[in-house]
Amino acid sequence: MKKRTEKKIRLKEYVKTLLESRQRESIKEDIINEMNNRSGSEFISPTTSTTTEDTRLLMEYMDRANLFNISKGDETRGKLLKLRKFLKAKRNQQVEVYSKIGNDPIYTEGKVSAVGRDFVMLTNLKERIWIPYSAVESANIPYGIPNYSNTHQHFIYDNNLRKKLLQNFGETVSKRDLLKQQFFEETLQTNLDSWRETWIEVHLNEHQKKIGKIICSKNKKLTLNMVGKEEAIVLKEVKYIATLRLLSIITHVFKHLSMNRR
Repeated sequence: MKKRTEKKIRLKEYVKTLLESRQRESIKEDIINEMNNRSGSEFISPTTSTTTEDTRLLMEYMDRANLFNISKGDETRGKLLKLRKFLKAKRNQQVEVYSKIGNDPIYTEGKVSAVGRDFVMLTNLKERIWIPYSAVESANIPYGIPNYSNTHQHFIYDNNLRKKLLQNFGETVSKRDLLKQQFFEETLQTNLDSWRETWIEVHLNEHQKKIGKIICSKNKKLTLNMVGKEEAIVLKEVKYIATLRLLSIITHVFKHLSMNRR
């Protein structure tokens, strides 16, 4: 068999061929870099051959498709990721959450205040509520409430804050709850620890609930104080937590004192 001999090309011929092909090339207008050139900004390389809005939509589609693919392989993990994704998209908006305390179904409606690694915190005019994801059955937008396309999560900061974030990120973020939620996913344990001295009602099942003031939350346990008596609760057993109003606190304290006198 005869060997195929490749035709050698000299540099001048290669340059000539290259320039000819460049001349035949259709030049696509790049309005973004044109505006950058006029304003004196740097040129940017396009990530895809399509428009920026096409790329954004494609990325969102791929992200959601990946969630459903994960659900096929691991239904429990997929449910958790989808729930967290939905709640993050509805931060500072009104949602309704269906959960279970033991066998009792619970309906909760409120504004999404915090989306943690293993819980969601809702607020309404009466109370603040913590619900672990393990207790959530379903989440939705209440009927009649508009479904906003954006989450209004923009955080306004000045140049001084920007400088602090760049030079001392850890210390700056740790001092502000809003920045913590923006950059990290808190656990139920760390979030509850930041609400020390707050009176709460903790539901463990349909027949058992604990009432008291938060002393601390660490080592996977929540410690409450009820009129001088401390009690530790395993966080894994918690199904629902709600803050207590002043009148409810007084009622529970008097009830507790009257039971101890007997």
